Amino acid sequence: MDGMHDVVMAFLQEDVPPRGVALNVLPGIRRVVAENPGVMTYHGTNTYLIDEADGITVVDPGPDSAKHVQDVLAAAGGKPIRRLVLTHTHGDHCGAVPELSERTGAPVYAYRECIHPGIRPDFPLEDGSRLAGFTALHTPGHAADHLCYEYYAENGQKILFSGDHVMSWSSSIVSPPDGDMLDYYRSLERLLARDDDVYLSGHGPLLTEPRVLVADLLSHRQYRERTILAALEERDWAVAALAAQLYNKPDLFLKGAAQRNVLAHILKLEAEGMVEEHEPDTEPHPDTVAMMRPLEGVRTESGGDLSHFYTDSLRRFGLRRAV
Repeated sequence: MDGMHDVVMAFLQEDVPPRGVALNVLPGIRRVVAENPGVMTYHGTNTYLIDEADGITVVDPGPDSAKHVQDVLAAAGGKPIRRLVLTHTHGDHCGAVPELSERTGAPVYAYRECIHPGIRPDFPLEDGSRLAGFTALHTPGHAADHLCYEYYAENGQKILFSGDHVMSWSSSIVSPPDGDMLDYYRSLERLLARDDDVYLSGHGPLLTEPRVLVADLLSHRQYRERTILAALEERDWAVAALAAQLYNKPDLFLKGAAQRNVLAHILKLEAEGMVEEHEPDTEPHPDTVAMMRPLEGVRTESGGDLSHFYTDSLRRFGLRRAV
């Protein structure tokens, strides 16, 4: 693996934001940060309130929390909430939809094929769909139903509500089968071809000069792919063992995320004909045993079924043999 160097990504940090209040982001755009902090969610999910001529559009209502719903309603200040718009249907973004929709009567806008069984959009969206001042871009990868939204702020800046596809504070988990690494690559490449001024992501602060980070995220994934191929040139690996070899993650949640990302990379390489699957391991890796109970947070954020984590950790792969 000599000669391989990862890019240093310039992620942004911010102090813990005030809770229960709307924070000004840009003219006509505010955010309420949900009280669901964690290693996967940073300080919490960003719920955005955008002032429109007919009332307020809410982007990503947030987690299933009565307090957060009340905070969003209070932030609206008596103005009617006209629509609830989802970037994707992982629980930390869509959990508040049922209560907020019931209390406001606002319809739900989301990708036409939601992965969350409890979300059925009133207005199913596709790539290029328009609603109010928004244009939807289908950006699968982190989630199969992920949408980003182009929007022009009152000051003329070209905004992209980037959800969890590109976040200012961290890279995203790509957890199969909902997450797909090949799709993630293509969606990053799509954003590189754009000229947005600012990204407003699902977690973390506002991101200026976003194409720099998008390019770095893609370079990082390409580096990770090279390290996986180099390891597979030496021998076959089970997913959990390879993740432990390549990542130095002391936190159990992050160990779980590393396993999911490694699997996503390997499945991409398999689809491209470079890797093949072999008989699985019969005994779990110690990391898998240690993390099974705490992985609920990873499941909620990634959208995956917890049972997949165990069986997927045992899956073993090697370079495709020449016929």
